[in-house]
Amino acid sequence: MNSKTSVPEYFDVIIVGAGAAGLTAAIYTSRRALKTLIISKDVGGQAALTTEIENYPGVGLVDGFDLMNRFLADAKKFGAILKSEEAKKIEKDGGDFIITTNSNQYRAAAIILAFGLTPRDLGVPGEEELKGRGVSYCATCDGPLFKEKNVAVIGGGNSALDAAEYLSRIAKKVYLIHRRDKFRGDEILVDRVKKISNIEILYNTNIARIKGNNKVEAIELVDTNNQPLKDLSVDGLFVEIGHIAKTEWVGDLVEFDDHKQIKTNKNCETKTPGIFAAGDVTDIEYKQIIISGGEGAKAALQAYKYLQQTKGIKGTSIDWGTAKK
Repeated sequence: MNSKTSVPEYFDVIIVGAGAAGLTAAIYTSRRALKTLIISKDVGGQAALTTEIENYPGVGLVDGFDLMNRFLADAKKFGAILKSEEAKKIEKDGGDFIITTNSNQYRAAAIILAFGLTPRDLGVPGEEELKGRGVSYCATCDGPLFKEKNVAVIGGGNSALDAAEYLSRIAKKVYLIHRRDKFRGDEILVDRVKKISNIEILYNTNIARIKGNNKVEAIELVDTNNQPLKDLSVDGLFVEIGHIAKTEWVGDLVEFDDHKQIKTNKNCETKTPGIFAAGDVTDIEYKQIIISGGEGAKAALQAYKYLQQTKGIKGTSIDWGTAKK
């Protein structure tokens, strides 16, 4: 199919998102011999932005990008197709669904929403103008651009601690800015970061403005009572203050919690039969790779069961090592 006016190509299952949840779901649906399409602008989600993962069982210390590419390789091995597109709209069409992307339309009997969360903006003057000009939301993506330069990281969780540690190996100086007097991240990461000589931690501090002409030159700091502190000269700012669910495009086919995350039951089902959701975009409390992977597997198996009941799809279970025919 080459345009939105053509007949949409049909898939048994369309998975939106290619992070741990989406790729695991694709492995499971493909292994059940379901024609599977993955739609995602990128591969790996947040996991791919982490340089050192230590808590994924059985693999030891692993680079997140490498781990997610292993997931992708497995999904493709069993027949899943990946399209580097952005999903824009879902519509119900009879017993099927139509997904419109930025360049195509596709039809599916079942949908699995697993597109994760989006980095939260800092929301201060200068941020929008200097995005991509020193303001970054991905240390592993943009860190190498700041070799032997001064940078700042803002945030208090694991992502901020990971970013600061990673950047300390590249940048000359790293300022780690946190609005509270104690980090929310894992103690092992906190202890590690505190021991790194070129990281300076600024507690009880916020950023009021990002300054620069065509590129980041300084950040204006205030304390937690918005009292001025000082301007800090930096070449780059890495925003690591959490993520939000950008789910508006799904419309009213699912229910949302107060954080716009998709509500699911224990079987990853949404309010619309045939639409399932898994991973960080849902209202599950814990956002971890292994949990997202498990939820993706559950969503896939439930989608398979749904298709058996509604479409008479027989599929092929090869979970015990039988070669795919």
